[in-house]
Parts: sequence; structure tokens; C-alpha cells
Amino acid sequence: MPLPPEPPDKTDSAGADPRDLAAQFEDEKPGRVLSGPVGVLITGTTLAVALLALWQVFSPLPQGSKFYLVIFLAGVLPVVFLAYPANLRLPERLRRGARRADGESRPDTGDRDEGGGGGPTVVDWVLAAAALVSCLYPVLPVPLGDGGGGYDAFLDRQGLLVGVDVAMGTVLLLLLLEACRRTTGWILPAVCLVFLGYGYYGGLLPQSWPVAHAGLDFGQLVDAFYNSDSGFYGTPLDVAATYIVLFTIYGAVLDLSGAGRFFVELSAAAFRRSRTAAGRTAVASGFLLGTVSGSGAATTVSIGAVTWPVLRRAGYPPERAGGMLAAAGVGAILSPPTLGAAAFIIAEYLGVSYLQVLGWATVPTVLYYLGILLAVEIDARRSGVRPVVLDTASPWRLLGRFGYHFLSLLAIVVLLAVGFSATRAVVVATVLAAVLSFLDRRHRLTPARLLAALSAGVRGVLAVSAVCAAAGIITATTTKTGLGPQAAALLVSGAKAVSSEPAVVLALTALLAAVALTLLGLAVPVTASFVIGWVIIGPALLDLGVTAPAAAMFVFYFAVLSEASPPTALAAVAAAAVTGGRLVPTMWQTLRYALPAYLIPLAFVVTPTGLGLLGIGGAQRIAVAGAVAALSVAVLAVAAGGWLPGVGPAGTPERILGALAGLTLLWLEPVPVAVGAALAAVMVAGVLVRRGTAGPTGVPSAGATVTHGEEKQ
Repeated sequence: MPLPPEPPDKTDSAGADPRDLAAQFEDEKPGRVLSGPVGVLITGTTLAVALLALWQVFSPLPQGSKFYLVIFLAGVLPVVFLAYPANLRLPERLRRGARRADGESRPDTGDRDEGGGGGPTVVDWVLAAAALVSCLYPVLPVPLGDGGGGYDAFLDRQGLLVGVDVAMGTVLLLLLLEACRRTTGWILPAVCLVFLGYGYYGGLLPQSWPVAHAGLDFGQLVDAFYNSDSGFYGTPLDVAATYIVLFTIYGAVLDLSGAGRFFVELSAAAFRRSRTAAGRTAVASGFLLGTVSGSGAATTVSIGAVTWPVLRRAGYPPERAGGMLAAAGVGAILSPPTLGAAAFIIAEYLGVSYLQVLGWATVPTVLYYLGILLAVEIDARRSGVRPVVLDTASPWRLLGRFGYHFLSLLAIVVLLAVGFSATRAVVVATVLAAVLSFLDRRHRLTPARLLAALSAGVRGVLAVSAVCAAAGIITATTTKTGLGPQAAALLVSGAKAVSSEPAVVLALTALLAAVALTLLGLAVPVTASFVIGWVIIGPALLDLGVTAPAAAMFVFYFAVLSEASPPTALAAVAAAAVTGGRLVPTMWQTLRYALPAYLIPLAFVVTPTGLGLLGIGGAQRIAVAGAVAALSVAVLAVAAGGWLPGVGPAGTPERILGALAGLTLLWLEPVPVAVGAALAAVMVAGVLVRRGTAGPTGVPSAGATVTHGEEKQ
């Protein structure tokens, strides 16, 4: 069976546009598709921002990084209001007034003020202008009442803001909340308002409460947001304006050069003669496409549009296929060399190189995909999945013709290893990918297509920039009030209320932190979830002796896993939209496939040996931790899937033993590992006894299998 061709409009088999689905179920809402003068304006602005970001890499602005962040935010925030509709429900009288103000006579098509396909309204233009003014105010070179006077004068007023400063800071605060609402929904702005309210009213709390503080007036809060290094222009926005924007530009260039299609075809070719070719292709495609998108839901839609017809032909139910696609898509955010945006924030917070963060993520990524591939193999045998012949070229022929797409990815790792900064490495890789695109006539990056890639890269970072700037509200409030240590103390005291044993306290704190981070991730985007989790929960783990890399990666993984966690599970929602499966069963299937990612972070937090899973502690520790964790993942896959590959079905007693064995093995100390290994052996013996009692059952019934010849007919 050939892979579905790549049509010009990129529609999937169900007629849905994968790009629309990716936008709809991503952390951000879909934006407008603009043309005409407004489209030209936005394209020009995003190109200017892209060129500024590239210029900053090799010739930083002499005024410093914060000056660059001011200019960057002034470039992207106005575009947010033009590119993303408000989607507010307005009374009919106001809707008629808005249409008259726009000079339009279009009929009313609903109860929203605008749709994704309409142009910006007068209100949007006003907000865009206000965003431009409030963002550029800190660098305004002329006096404005008691304020203004240039960048240096603005910095000199830190802690002593005048009325104009507070007014402009307040305008920017409100605009950032509205930008977040437009791009991600109501929840993140609500969380920011809760922190703002805590900063303002926290002084009214009884001082005996652990979270009480001395109180801050509104001017102090605005000063912390607008004129400090932990507010709007703090580390999250710095990461968005330096790392993330460059990596999104790189991803856009790589995608337009045809790399995405090549990765899918290579995955299909590598497994074309395997019984589980369809499932393996989906998983491998998710890993490879993650290098292009670095986004869970977008990768899910991309691989689903191509591989779902193959999975359906093989006999996968929509829900199971959707779970597989979603888990593979979430792996895109966990997989080197282009991890999710929060990974760059880890590098900045901990003061380490991005290459070191990639090293920490390597073993957990291998274990994650090991768990998914084992689940694929188990499902294929348990459910009687039919073999499907994939009519593709040989993998060696594909590698010989299009293998150059890997060169830019390899270049990033090599350049990081020889001492290049992450920003310079990705710029060089982007140039290399653009040059190599001329090896394929269909995907060569002509000047027009290169400019489109630069513009698309900046548009891809609009929502992230708004989220990162708004995250400054949370970090600045936490810093000014001391909420982080207070919340950490509450978390640890809750664990100590159960037991005073240090190991138990650490384990309970990690479990409570995992639950809290998962719940937080259900409400806010991954980047904001990591920032909040790090400033609130990170200190609790650090206070208990967890190393900074382990604590940061723990928070990172649970922030990312919000895309796989019910009841929101954005990646599962996207997968269900592609396959047409029922949403809730798809979410539970996603959870089953992604199970290792929920458990591995606990392993490298609760024991010193677990640091080996992050590549820390020498070759012996890494090898032991990796081998034991791999055994744990395998046993848990059998327990979750109810099938032991090569043997047969596992009954309920064996599955319970397997679950206990897998969990025990993750406590990477000699005694628990020995107990877990013994339980795993008993589980295997039980499955063997069950097979001997029931007779050979290692293969599905003949009626469920279609031979290669039958499939071709």
C-alpha cells in the first residue's frame, strides 16, 4: 500500500486541513489568514523581527539584551492583535456598531465579533497601536511629562516610577493579558490575575499564614513587572526572543525544504516489511517530525494526516490509533535536538549550555519511545492487526537521495559540541538547510519562499512571546513576595505530616509535585506551566536535596505531559479529530502509550542512582540506571497491554505482578531492584504457565490476519 500522496492543499483523508487542525488543537488558538495590505504589513513586520533576531546573534545591540527585548516585544505584540481575533461574544447592538465602525456591510454570521477569516477591526488596530506605544515607551528618547527621556533615564527610575511610567506599565499589563487570552484562552490570564491579586492583597492576609507577606502597592507591582529583570522582560521572554524564535525559523525552513515528508517516507520504508509496519511508522515519524515542529499537537496532526489511512487499513481502531499518534506527537517535545520551549528556559535558569540539557533528555527519550514501541508490538499481537505492505522505495535509496536533510540537525549537535552557542548553531543549521534545499527541485527555497519561511517562523512564536512576557507577572510576584519558598515549605510539610523518614518525605513530595504539575498543565500552556512549576515547586525539591538538573527536568516533563493528560490532553484531542475516534477513549489510550514518561521523572528524583537516567554520574551509573529503567518500562508495557511478546496473553494476576514489578524497579536501589526483578520473573513464569495450560496462543486467529498477497488485491 503506498503512502498517501502529498496534495497541494495538504488535506487528510477525511478532508480536514492538517494545518487548521494543528492550530486548533495547539496550545494556541488559530489565527487569521490575512492577505492584501494587512497581510503585507504583517509579513513585513515579522520579517523585520526575524532579521533583528538574526542580527542580534552576531552583532548584539550595544544597549544590552533588555533593550533588545523591548524592541522585540514591540515588534511581536502589535501583530498578535492583528493576527488573532478577539472572539468575544458581544451584544447585538455592539456588533452592529462595530460593523458600522469598520465600514463593512457584511451580514451577521454568528454571535462573535469576528472570525478567523475576517480582517482586523478598529478595536484591533487601536490595541495594536497601544501595544506599540507602551512597548516602545521605555526607549522613547523625548520627555513625556515626568517620564520618558530615553532608555537610561527609564532604568534610573527603577523603584521610583513616576505616574506616566505606571500608566504605561499598566497599559502593557492589560494588553499582555488580552494577548494571552486571544492566543491561549482565558485560563492563563486568570492565573496571572490571581498572582497580581495576591501581590496586592497578600498583605491583608493574617500574618500567621505561611503565604502572607508585607503587602505591595500597585506602583511597586508595576515597577516589578515593567522595570525589573524578573518581569515582562525576564528570562522567559529572553528565551523566546533569542532561542525559540530562531528554532521556529529553522523548523519553518526545514519543513519547506521537504524534510517533513522525507521523514515520514523514511519511517515507512524502514519498517515496510514488518508485521507492525503501520504502528512503527507512526512512532518513528513522530520522533523525526519533532525535529521540525517541537510541538506535540502539531506533530500529532502532521503524522496523523499521512499515517492514519495506513493504520486504518491495518485494522487499528480509531481510538487506539489516536492514542498512538498522540503519544508519538508528545514525544516531539521530549526528543533532542529540538526540545520544547521550556528546555531553553532550563538552560537559562541553570546557567548551562543547551547541549547539556539535550544530554539530560537523551536517556528518558529512549525509554519513552521504547515504551511506545513495545506497546505497538503488544497491540499488534493482542488485537490481530493486519500486516500492510507499504509501497515505498528502499530506505537506503531514500537516504541516498534525501538524507541530506539530516545534515542540518547533525550540524546543530556538532556545533554545540565544539563550543558554539545554541543561537549561532541554529542559524548556521538554518543556512545549511536552505542551501541544501536546492538539491530537490520541488522544495528549493527561492528568495520568495525563504522570506515566507522567515515570516512563518516569527508568526509561530507570537503566542509563545505573549505567554513568556505574561509569565513575568508570575515570576516577579513570586520574587517580590517570597511565595516560592513559602509554597515549597507547605509542600514539604504536607509530606512530613505523613512520615518523618527522609526517603519517604522525598517520595511523597515528588508525588505531590507531580500531581500539582499535572493539574497546572491542564490549565496553562507548557511554557507557562514550567515557569510556574519551577518558581513554586522547584524550591521544594531543591530543599530536599534533589539536584538542580533533576528538579528542572522533573518539572519540565510533567509540564510537557499536560498534552497527554486527561481531561484536556491537547495531543489526544488533535488525534481524535484526525481519526474520528471517541475523545475520552483516545485520551486513555494516549495515557497508556505515554506511561513511561510519567514514571521515569520520579526515578531520577527519588534516588541518587536515578541521576544516571539524566546522563549524570559516570558510565557505570548511567548503564545500570538505563538497563533497570528499560526493564521497568518493558514490564509495565506488558502489564498495561496484557500480552507478553513471544509468549502470549497475560492474565489479571500476571498484570498486577507486572505493575508492582515495574514500579518497584524504578526505585533504583539494590534491594528494590532485586525485589522488582523477582516479581517480573514470577510474572513471566505465570504467563508461561497460562500458555501451557491454554495451548499455543501466541498469534491471532487466522481470520484476523491478511497475508501480503491478500492485502495487495
